[in-house]
Amino acid sequence: MSQFTAITGFLLRSIVAGLALAFVLVLLLPAARERLLGTGSNGDAVTPAASYAGAVDRTAPSVVSIYTVTEDLQEVTPQMQRILGAQYMRQRRQDMGSGVLIREDGYILTNYHVVNEVSDITVGLWDGRFALAEVVGLDPATDLAVLKIDLDGLPVAPLAVDDIPRVGDVVLAIGNALGLSHTVTMGIVSATGRNDLRALLYEDFIQTDAAINAGNSGGALVNVRGEVIGINTRNFGRAVGAQNIGFAIPIAIARDVMQQIIEYGSVRRGWLGANFNDMRLSQQADGSAVRRGIRVWDVAPGGPAWNANLRTGDILLAVNGVDTDDARSVLLAIARMEPGDQVSLVVQRDESVFETYATLIQQPPLR
Repeated sequence: MSQFTAITGFLLRSIVAGLALAFVLVLLLPAARERLLGTGSNGDAVTPAASYAGAVDRTAPSVVSIYTVTEDLQEVTPQMQRILGAQYMRQRRQDMGSGVLIREDGYILTNYHVVNEVSDITVGLWDGRFALAEVVGLDPATDLAVLKIDLDGLPVAPLAVDDIPRVGDVVLAIGNALGLSHTVTMGIVSATGRNDLRALLYEDFIQTDAAINAGNSGGALVNVRGEVIGINTRNFGRAVGAQNIGFAIPIAIARDVMQQIIEYGSVRRGWLGANFNDMRLSQQADGSAVRRGIRVWDVAPGGPAWNANLRTGDILLAVNGVDTDDARSVLLAIARMEPGDQVSLVVQRDESVFETYATLIQQPPLR
């Protein structure tokens, strides 16, 4: 009996000691407390996701595979010229990409570089159907294109409306990677507002480490709720020693481009007729760094900026009352305005500062 009492006492003391240790850990280690209570550092509920199948089920049916054919004229060798009786031979090249069904009447968003200058476009759907697609419009400035297919019962992608991705958010990339349709890769948002790649005229990329391979271009970047937050467009490949650095066009920009192409046949974009360079950082009296204004390095004669008395070498300090410090952001902000809109410009020339006004016009076609 005494032995049983001793064992029982030992077990009770061990249980009490374990509970006391757990209590101390929960108090001292926030991460342990969050896991135990199911709350984040801000008190919000945290639900560790064991699977993103629900998000994939919601979006994947609206992601399509795009197969293109391009016909090129290739110059042949003198020997082949004698055999063929021609200097050039027509060569067919097949390529692939992805797209996202945006409307039930068959409109698809994809990348400009996927369908530019191709002769045939075939779209493959989740349910096994195929259809020939027509190009509704192209926008090389954002690397976007709108296609249309004529089929019934099309699944439409749920688009994020007010969801602004945050760095660290989990995202999924869905597309026709390497010809493997509806491939899903996972990562996080690595950065937002990337506008310094110099790859496109207008850039505002979401950066992600979700794998974006050949064929993913034009596919969907999706949040954990299965809403499309971006159209995948490109990556930095191994040729430059990069890994897991991919980019997507925010869905707000893509949706606006698509709507304008459908309504007008092209994108209506404000154009100032001037190009700018960022200024170097300078140091204030307190030692902090500041970059004030952007430098005008080119003005189109007869354009809105020229007529507003903007000249090469001037420093643009503000647009519509907003201070400027980033040339690419100013270019994008102006492009989002309408032709005919008037903008106020605060300009520094030598030691004088003046305010002027410019009326934007439609951006000329890109060469």
